[in-house]
Amino acid sequence: MKLSICIPIYNFDVSELVNDLYSQIALDNLDAEIILIDDASKKEFIDKNRALESKSDQFIFLNKNIGRSKIRNLFTEYSDSEYLLFLDCDGKIIDKNFLKKYFDFINGKNPDVIYGGRKVDEKKPELEFGLRWKFAIERENLPVKERIKMPYSSFQTNNFIVRKSILEKVPFNEGITQYGYEDLIFAKDLFKIKVKIEHIDNPIFNNDVETNVIFLAKADQSAKSLSQLIKKDKDIERISKIKLAKAYFRLKRTGGIFIYRFIYKLSKPYIEKKLLGGHASLKALDFYKLGQLIGYMNKN
Repeated sequence: MKLSICIPIYNFDVSELVNDLYSQIALDNLDAEIILIDDASKKEFIDKNRALESKSDQFIFLNKNIGRSKIRNLFTEYSDSEYLLFLDCDGKIIDKNFLKKYFDFINGKNPDVIYGGRKVDEKKPELEFGLRWKFAIERENLPVKERIKMPYSSFQTNNFIVRKSILEKVPFNEGITQYGYEDLIFAKDLFKIKVKIEHIDNPIFNNDVETNVIFLAKADQSAKSLSQLIKKDKDIERISKIKLAKAYFRLKRTGGIFIYRFIYKLSKPYIEKKLLGGHASLKALDFYKLGQLIGYMNKN
């Protein structure tokens, strides 16, 4: 069994990640290759990462940014392996047997899709980084026993393995060009054709700490991406399974959108201030995202 380690890169120094993977491949004599695709990063990051050409089997530099979904699909054109391991470029290896664990699981169970999990520092950061940290702790960094209970909704794309034939059959939705929901849509598509997602305890450490300003901007972008999906995607049943979309459709069905928009308009400055200050609960973030989604849905 051969494994292609696929790392999409955008404005990040991946030297530590690639060097750690390269060392594990050599140490454990694994049948694995490293494929890197740079999604039109800034020159400073391209220059830093070029030194990794000797450690990677293929390093492709794109002249134009194509986005999170399309770049993942692109890896199938460069890999001839049975399985593809996708890692986010801001990930950090925290287990010396990280790759071997995946090999052992594949050889034992012959799965179609595996999600290994993620971790962040459990120590509470400064308030300016609090929102992203709280979201990770409460909603993303779930232990494997919790992920198994909801295998599709707890799937993420930061650290997963997929059989190449499955990804060719169920590619990422390229209608999602910006940040947001490509992982959930992919998981829903897998569920639709009854492809099982296995969950194991083999996490990657999230090595990129985002400020509240950056994370709130991403939350806004995810609401915008979802609005585009609702407007353009013909599979409404699939989209309606996303919690935020479900809340929007419920308001639309019951006629509550006007009231929500009115309340949101009045409270938005206060909510944004709380979120940017790192004090707010994730319910406030949900309130913000739904308000933004409604706003985008009412734009032409």
